[in-house]
Amino acid sequence: MSFTIESARSIFPETEVANAIPAIVESFNQLSAEDQLALLWFAYTEMGVTITPAAMGAANMVFAEKTLTQIKQMSAREQTQVMCDLINHADTPICRTYSSFGTNVKLGFWYQLGEWMKQGIVAPIPEGYKLSAQASDVLQTIRQLEGGQQLTVLQNIVVNMGYAPTVSAQKVKEPVVPPKDIAPRAKVSIEGIDNLTVLSYMENMNAFDFQGAVALFAENGALQPPFQDPIVGQENILAYMREECYGLKLIPERGISEPAEGGFTQVKVTGKVQTPWFGDSVGINLAWRFLLNPQGKIFFVAIDVLATPQELLNMGFIQ
Repeated sequence: MSFTIESARSIFPETEVANAIPAIVESFNQLSAEDQLALLWFAYTEMGVTITPAAMGAANMVFAEKTLTQIKQMSAREQTQVMCDLINHADTPICRTYSSFGTNVKLGFWYQLGEWMKQGIVAPIPEGYKLSAQASDVLQTIRQLEGGQQLTVLQNIVVNMGYAPTVSAQKVKEPVVPPKDIAPRAKVSIEGIDNLTVLSYMENMNAFDFQGAVALFAENGALQPPFQDPIVGQENILAYMREECYGLKLIPERGISEPAEGGFTQVKVTGKVQTPWFGDSVGINLAWRFLLNPQGKIFFVAIDVLATPQELLNMGFIQ
């Protein structure tokens, strides 16, 4: 048997993925624009207490400054219309610009709007606004999630806003040079794992050495981000890492390695990832599912948000 990207996606099928997250995002998308905006406001207000100031620097907000300033100078009615346009995927210059932002810039964009709403600079949600019953249910479900899953929901919500063309919008080219405050490269140890490819992948990602990380992939290898389709090919993986992975801190903890058919090796690692949005106060529980080819290159790696920390029990590391 020769693995394909599609068949590789089924390795370690017992992995307990947090499938509630895409369901919550879909429920959010079915709300009215007014309810979506109000729910986003409530979510940012509640979660903003733990968002770290460093996050805005990591988001390269220079790309959004012109648009944010433009919104800041609008009338309250115009500001509300812009936010509704973003939710409704309208074809406007601001919506097109927003669609070109990377994930961190989009998170920072709404965080800044939320801060200005609290200060009265941007039109706030009307005082006494009542969410619909459906929106209240969605907000309550978000409240019950772990902090890392809340952030994942929020990320998925803001990423999908803005103009949605049939042809992908040209993305803003974020700096290739890593931020100045990169932590020194550190050795990674993972209980149960001594595979150099997997260890090097984690070390390179934490050093934001995305060229080094991509060099570990087979030429036709693939990376599958949480709740997305696989990204195939070294060039496409590198573009994704540069856009989405600055500021992330991978904390792998434990893993298992097993032989697979055709001389391949499958490796599963569980641990956490910390984002600049919550610093070290919140970790997203993750599993990395690697499939290495006979040459030791990464043919496929899936990154899964775990349903609960119970996943560690499934791997037999906690008695």
